[in-house]
Amino acid sequence: MALSSIVAIYFLFFAFSAFLLLPFGVRTDEEAGARKVPGQADSAPHSFDVRRHLLRAALVGALLFALYYANWTYGWITPDDLDFYHRP
Repeated sequence: MALSSIVAIYFLFFAFSAFLLLPFGVRTDEEAGARKVPGQADSAPHSFDVRRHLLRAALVGALLFALYYANWTYGWITPDDLDFYHRP
């Protein structure tokens, strides 16, 4: 696999992980014990740590990419295994 393919596929896993992890670890003002601003949504986060979120996304993306690369290398699951319509 070419280095450019590795970087592109890792970036896809990173972006997927960043969106997947958005709702985890976020507290609202009510949970944090802070006062809400008038007109603020009840579900608005109290604070959002971008560095921590991106670090978590990078780690999860690296784990998912490692599983993908191991499968690509060793061939555990092939496209024929996912062909549910033409099985004998």
